[in-house]
Amino acid sequence: MGVHITFSQDTLKIDTEKETERIIEKIHFFFRTKFMKTGAVVALSGGIDSSVVAVLCVRALGKDRVTGLLLPEKESSEDTIRLSKLVAKHLGIDSVYTDITSVLDALGCYQKRDEAIRKIIPEYTSEYKVKISLPPALQSSAFRLFYVTVASPEGKEIKKRLTSSAHRGIIAAVNFKQRVRKMLEYHHADRLNYAVAGTSNRLEHDQGFFVKLGDGAGDFKPIVHLYKTQVYQLAEYLEIPDEIQQRRPTPDTYSLPLSSEEFYFTLPFEKMDLCIYGMNNDVPIEDVAKATELSTDEVQQVYREIDRKRKATNYLHLPPQFIEEIDEVPV
Repeated sequence: MGVHITFSQDTLKIDTEKETERIIEKIHFFFRTKFMKTGAVVALSGGIDSSVVAVLCVRALGKDRVTGLLLPEKESSEDTIRLSKLVAKHLGIDSVYTDITSVLDALGCYQKRDEAIRKIIPEYTSEYKVKISLPPALQSSAFRLFYVTVASPEGKEIKKRLTSSAHRGIIAAVNFKQRVRKMLEYHHADRLNYAVAGTSNRLEHDQGFFVKLGDGAGDFKPIVHLYKTQVYQLAEYLEIPDEIQQRRPTPDTYSLPLSSEEFYFTLPFEKMDLCIYGMNNDVPIEDVAKATELSTDEVQQVYREIDRKRKATNYLHLPPQFIEEIDEVPV
């Protein structure tokens, strides 16, 4: 007779000391056998993921072999800039500050986005603030569409559902932000003979919450195997500044305040982690419901949303597709 293992919020608890040692050993392996590079570049966002990655790189390589990049633009939160500087100072690493607003302007990032928004809200101007969001995952079982919310300089808010065309136009323009940042990461990596550290966690990777050839790119990804709740556990062990540990995840991509939950996941990451783990490991749905304080119907609804996002974003994970296989170059 099998032993029943209780599924709970504690299921995702990790031995943070052992996990830190394991990641550091793996980073050593990458640099010793694969990269022929002398250090790492980390783009700092002031969030938990990039902060944890930066600390892990410092522990693995030393603070003199890690460079932090601060890459804000005109719509970045003041907290993003301040907390990014705090992490760099806390670690004692070199940092490079580059405001990418002028590059984005030259590419037409803001202009193209605003044109897409005006298809839905004609009175919208560049003086307005904006965000896009999804309705909560448990609000309806129907297929959920993005909404755009704008706020006038006088504070008047307008919220309307996006058409597919307008949504694609906004995303295509906004994705410039992540791709320009990654371009600069590789510029500094080339300049210093460093490798680029990716900062995606397992939740983001699983659900396609990244920009292809943008924040989804990197030469190594130290925390991509960890659920978001586990990244927070590591942050506490690694003594990340408290203010960063207490900050809720945000894409920091739009001028109106916006959480990652509101923008994409539509459920708190603590519950999403447990649902994805339960789904991946065939945990009885009743146990998942109890651990997440959701009904079994709600868990099934979340599962459908997880599966939908996996299918919709599968191409993000694919490497370039070849007509025929080419043998790997021997090393």
